Amino acid sequence: MTIPPNAAEMTTVFTSMTNSEVISCFENDQLPGEFHHADHIRLAFAFLSEYQPLDALRGFSEALRRYAAARGQAQRYHETITYSYFFLIRERIARTAPASWNEFEARNPDLFQWKPGILDRYYRESTLQSELACAVFLFPDKLAEL
Repeated sequence: MTIPPNAAEMTTVFTSMTNSEVISCFENDQLPGEFHHADHIRLAFAFLSEYQPLDALRGFSEALRRYAAARGQAQRYHETITYSYFFLIRERIARTAPASWNEFEARNPDLFQWKPGILDRYYRESTLQSELACAVFLFPDKLAEL
């Protein structure tokens, strides 16, 4: 699986930034454009690189909620998708110990594919579309292919 052609372009602004600069840019609402799936991954990586996992999860999810609310789109925040990707990213960091964002990105192209994406291996579509999954983290309800 390869990174979609536009995924690399979406992270270009963040790629040249340090992890703390990525977090600061996002938290201060200084993004130079739209915020896409690949940007979410870069932001989660930055939080995980700067904070202990539970603090990173809290900071990441709160930042996403504020970002959506500031745009009048609070309903766009999806806790199951947010937490699932966050923990997949955390696991990949722990398994591979990447020296940099660029190394992490190169080693994990499957995380950048949005639809169909990696969560399709773990969740039924109806689960991810549910209001409950948006509001609270739900455990996967589909077995991953071995």
